[in-house]
Amino acid sequence: MGGSGGGYSVPSKTLGELEKERMDRIEKEKFESDVNKYIKELFAEINNRDIEGINRHLQILHDALNKDIEGFVDLKFGGSVVKNTYLNGLSDVDMLVLINNHRLASATPDEVLKSFRDQVKKRLPNTEVKIGALAVTVKFSSGHEIQLLPSIKTETGYKIARSDENRWSNVIKPHKFAEKLTAVNQANGNKVVPVIKLMKKVNSCLPSHKQLSGYHIESLAIDAFKRSESVPRTYKEMVGHFCRHAEKAVLKPIADSTGQSVHADNYLGAANSVDRQRASTTFKQILKKVEAANSTNSLASWKKIFGE
Repeated sequence: MGGSGGGYSVPSKTLGELEKERMDRIEKEKFESDVNKYIKELFAEINNRDIEGINRHLQILHDALNKDIEGFVDLKFGGSVVKNTYLNGLSDVDMLVLINNHRLASATPDEVLKSFRDQVKKRLPNTEVKIGALAVTVKFSSGHEIQLLPSIKTETGYKIARSDENRWSNVIKPHKFAEKLTAVNQANGNKVVPVIKLMKKVNSCLPSHKQLSGYHIESLAIDAFKRSESVPRTYKEMVGHFCRHAEKAVLKPIADSTGQSVHADNYLGAANSVDRQRASTTFKQILKKVEAANSTNSLASWKKIFGE
């Protein structure tokens, strides 16, 4: 009696192996859901700006700077507020002070900063007011810090103080940087600005000597996500992509598109400087933590990356 020629193949995996794969998949999906939920909660926390309180402070500062002077000064949002990369509790409110006053317009940056400090202290004698390299920082008892960056109007635009010497910068064009960031953000489903906020949160948890400037992080993000077709789409994976890119990119200076200086990261020195190598190592360490958290499906490890 002839055979039918049929038969059956032995399963390549046992029921136990298949069940383990199913449980691993469930665990992975739960981890993805938990991380996404956590990041949304984190966004709610860092986006929670006290608009009314900030506006009250700004009006007080506006009145203080305009008191007893000829002409006027005006305030315009700058920095992270304009670019929507502001973090509640982590970012200062940067205000460009547009000067239309003959005495101040002909003064040096140091003289203008001292004038701002004195004017604010007259109005707010019990408030902490400090002069920095570029701005006067006013720290209110509410916890808000507002930086006043003097800018002098010229025929072609505004100039701000240079950080390395007591003179005014080239004409600045901050709108060019904002436009570039907006374009990259839109090309990536409006997720680049949120990733910048996440990286600023991570940056704030580092020792002060390892922290980068907010503007530098924004510049690195533009570079990391400019080829939108080749980057991931989830925040979890985008953080890893940013760190992987920044680990190498931070070793070389980034051109400053605002016109304030030649490079956006002058404070780290020349290419492959000690400071740049330290920053590269920091990104490598963050990336290892991200990859370890993902490989172990550990939400607790993700929270540690953000300082919790």
